Amino acid sequence: MSEGDAIQASDLRRTFKGGVDAVRGIDMRVSEGEIFGFLGPNGAGKTTTVRMLTTLLPPTGGDARIMGLDVVAQAATVRERIGVALQEIGLDPVQSGRELLELQCGLYGITGAAARERASELLELVGLTEASGRRTKTYSGGMKRRLDLASALVHSPRVLFLDEPTTGLDPASRLTIWEEVRRINGDGTTVFLTTQYLEEADRLCDRLAIIDEGRIVAEGTPERLKSTLGHDVVSVALDGAERERTAAVLADLPGLERVVAEAEALALYVDDGPASVAEVVRRLDRASIRPGSISVARPTLDDVFLRATGRRLEGDAGSRGEGRVDDEREEG
Repeated sequence: MSEGDAIQASDLRRTFKGGVDAVRGIDMRVSEGEIFGFLGPNGAGKTTTVRMLTTLLPPTGGDARIMGLDVVAQAATVRERIGVALQEIGLDPVQSGRELLELQCGLYGITGAAARERASELLELVGLTEASGRRTKTYSGGMKRRLDLASALVHSPRVLFLDEPTTGLDPASRLTIWEEVRRINGDGTTVFLTTQYLEEADRLCDRLAIIDEGRIVAEGTPERLKSTLGHDVVSVALDGAERERTAAVLADLPGLERVVAEAEALALYVDDGPASVAEVVRRLDRASIRPGSISVARPTLDDVFLRATGRRLEGDAGSRGEGRVDDEREEG
């Protein structure tokens, strides 16, 4: 493990019963002080990876270290160094926010006046001081997420794992969680964040890895990943037009770098998007092809995902439950 690495994984793998490979040989390094994003759709292997890194699930191959500590051989010590907020929020509904945090403090040997002081600090950090005396069953979804985040911080962990912390939240609550994560990171905590939201990865993460079907398919800063495409993206919605014939008509478009076929559209990566749109319209009109909308945009993280996997991430995130591996296989 290199000096300055908070997280390191080498050929990390996990196979579940029935031979399902949820994680298929992941290599990664996360530097101390980073916000590192793990971006991918449901079933990609994000949660399985987090559970291995946080000692909750043993790998079936490879190895991983947190702050230089082996997650299997030194699991107990690893747990002392990390904070974890998983998708499933396990809050006692009859406890108040303050009671829950003071109880969590006790689990780490922080008791009495020290526990009360630490709970107060954390409640202020996540903006729940005024609601601290209320039972958690009265909290909104966003408030529960923030309290869960605070409970993961009671022992001042060196590394914080957040597994899709904003899933299901409204936009305002999502922005609040982003602010808290930035503030925590600003105090020196390394943050490992899984997400299926492109905007979240783009705006929050210093660096990220895109995972698909248990493998990392792209890695880097959001800007570097987008700049590697280096082209405008012209999207042609087919709306019933024949895919192969449409692609053939546009195959030698000036400045065309490549064409990626999507479910109901073609994505054309070109040097000059606005100029290409006019030429696309002319060619399709001459060929009597009537597509749907034609649009042009600069590359996004979704285009990076499309280039790496052949399909888009947006629109898939909530609709791929049939392929989910992360939670269902572990129960078996």
